[in-house]
Amino acid sequence: MRLVFKILVGVAVAMGLLALAVNGLQKRLMYFPDTEYFTPVRAGLTGVTERWIETPDGARVLVWQAKAKPGRPTMLYFHGNAGSLETRIERIKKYMAQGLGVFMMTYRGFGGSTGSPSEAANVADAKLAYDALVASGVPADDIIVYGESLGTGVAVQVAGARKVAGVVLDAPYTSMVDLAALHYPAIPGRWFMTDRYDTRQHIKAVTVPLLILHGEEDDIVPVSEGREVFDLANAPKEIKTFPGAGHADHYRYGSYDVLYAWIDRLRAGKLTAEAP
Repeated sequence: MRLVFKILVGVAVAMGLLALAVNGLQKRLMYFPDTEYFTPVRAGLTGVTERWIETPDGARVLVWQAKAKPGRPTMLYFHGNAGSLETRIERIKKYMAQGLGVFMMTYRGFGGSTGSPSEAANVADAKLAYDALVASGVPADDIIVYGESLGTGVAVQVAGARKVAGVVLDAPYTSMVDLAALHYPAIPGRWFMTDRYDTRQHIKAVTVPLLILHGEEDDIVPVSEGREVFDLANAPKEIKTFPGAGHADHYRYGSYDVLYAWIDRLRAGKLTAEAP
């Protein structure tokens, strides 16, 4: 019995150490922040203001805000796992040129924000960002949640918990566990991952119109995962895939036009049936 007890203790200790190792490793493999702090002025943006969200646990999260033109919605934007706000300048400019508002939050540890990123922190901060946007005078019916890559896992959790007009998922994945299995098959212990971003489950709570954009040659998040998310989502929903496009270049293949047309139909109340 003593031997069995010692074996069980040894296994428990080993599992605990493995869990700690996986938790540290996942952050190094999942988040690639640009930590340099940029103001909108330094980034060459006009009409964009800087805001700070103070979190209950003492972190400070940076947001860039551009107000929408009258009658136009605001994009509550959650970016991917690399870069920061400054690396999305062109997207911000294009949205503003369409009269769209932008409320773009960066994650903890990314350019200007304090703390360390995690799923729990990112989602909690994203909900605070939503609350701050509404408190600034933007009605829920004028908010479109946009998630880019990693940010799709944040976007679905915000849209499932807050009232919004619509959701756009740019290269969504089924879960980070699935991506870990795909890209790092030799790393054991995926069941210990804490930052799981289980879109497969969270998408079921999203009940507003949905648009999915995905490059068919995406070698980071396979388009098959975007299609699975689409299949699991509630109607009304649309998916547009782009032959030849990779993970972050479908804008070269017309995705901005697809997005703007979808927003126009959303605003006109024409997204009431499922589209292929």
